[in-house]
Amino acid sequence: MDQPFDLVLAGGTIVNQDGAHMADLGIRGGRIARIGDLTGHAAAERQDCTGLHLLPGFIDTQVHFREPGLDHKEDLESGSRAAVMGGITAVFEMPNTNPLTTSAEALADKVARAHHRMHCDFAFWVGGTHENAAQVADLERLPGAAGIKVFVGSSTGSLLVEDDAGVREILRRTRRRAAFHAEDEPMLRERKGLRVPGDPASHPVWRSPEVALKATQRLVAIARETGARIHVLHISTREEMRYLADHKDVASAEVTPHHLTLDGTEAYPRLGTLIQMNPPVRDAAHRDGIWWGVTQGVADILGSDHAPHLLAEKAKPYPESPSGMTGVQTLVPIMLDHVAAGRLSLARLVDMTSAGPKRLFGIARKGRLAVGYDADVTVVDLARRETIRNGWIASKCGWTPYDGVAVTGWPVGTVVRGARVMWEGALTAPSRGEAVLFDEALGGAGASVL
Repeated sequence: MDQPFDLVLAGGTIVNQDGAHMADLGIRGGRIARIGDLTGHAAAERQDCTGLHLLPGFIDTQVHFREPGLDHKEDLESGSRAAVMGGITAVFEMPNTNPLTTSAEALADKVARAHHRMHCDFAFWVGGTHENAAQVADLERLPGAAGIKVFVGSSTGSLLVEDDAGVREILRRTRRRAAFHAEDEPMLRERKGLRVPGDPASHPVWRSPEVALKATQRLVAIARETGARIHVLHISTREEMRYLADHKDVASAEVTPHHLTLDGTEAYPRLGTLIQMNPPVRDAAHRDGIWWGVTQGVADILGSDHAPHLLAEKAKPYPESPSGMTGVQTLVPIMLDHVAAGRLSLARLVDMTSAGPKRLFGIARKGRLAVGYDADVTVVDLARRETIRNGWIASKCGWTPYDGVAVTGWPVGTVVRGARVMWEGALTAPSRGEAVLFDEALGGAGASVL
């Protein structure tokens, strides 16, 4: 006789490797135990999902949760609360905190802070620097490590490796895919005078498409030379997307909802510094070029680049205003609205938020709705109409550039390893986030976290 299930998500449309089909999802011990008609099977809890879609848990591989050191903007609890409120089941958090996440000790501190305090599962990028280049092969395989992240152009924080020799030393030693913020620092210094005080619309003039493309070209050349795999974050230009189409053997590409959604020509006059990001939101021609990369399969994954600042900080006059906006909570509804508008298929969205991250980063036991996998589920209503409001945002900063935007498609529930942590806009389980495991670290330190 079958053991009872802990939870059955009943009557929904499951989207997985078989396509989209109506079935029940049976969960036991935090993992998917059976898919099919589970009518009459015993379960401790049964959730009616009629009319809803059950998607593999969305994984946001680029967030800045600011802890330690900048906790007034965000912390691991509040950022992960925003994540699960928006349907995200796992996040990869960035290293530009204070202290920087550049050592085994700093990484272990973050993992300890996050364990069973974050509401979703987690991994942390380790910052690659001149000082730790010799250790990156060990650092990237530590418990809770997503891999190595390198800034070749300065952004928020003091991590920077702008020279080819420094990048080369890091890539010579990496075995996992390394992630890069690709803006050319020498060009940024040369062009700094193009910033117009009080005019955030000059931000994409200073941080021009050429600045991004040159850095990406340099990275691809070094990756080929060293035999490394690279991941170029937050592509913001059509030129980069066309270039990367010819280099998919060594380079993967991330795109963000804000670069796919906002037109800087309209948005800077309306939102000002609220949409100031690195790399910048650009005009519709670049937005269309990024969409070309999505529709043609050049773009591999979506990341929010959630980078919160308080409204008082964003209100400083440009260029004293910091770059960054919220995004982890709005990724799902904004992208579902693009699905509703016919800009991409639901299957493509699922690939970019679950199967894609699993494929690129070797995530173990996540990224699919399949028996034996972690029961991570993003439950959505594709037909639901809602208006995004600042009051819905769970981040400490409490605002979104999409305040007042009406969308079609909404996250109804977030299930993390079998626990319904969010349902209909309310937290429904205590925080129990754990470190994500990776194929390339299993059997070593990554097999046990705490």
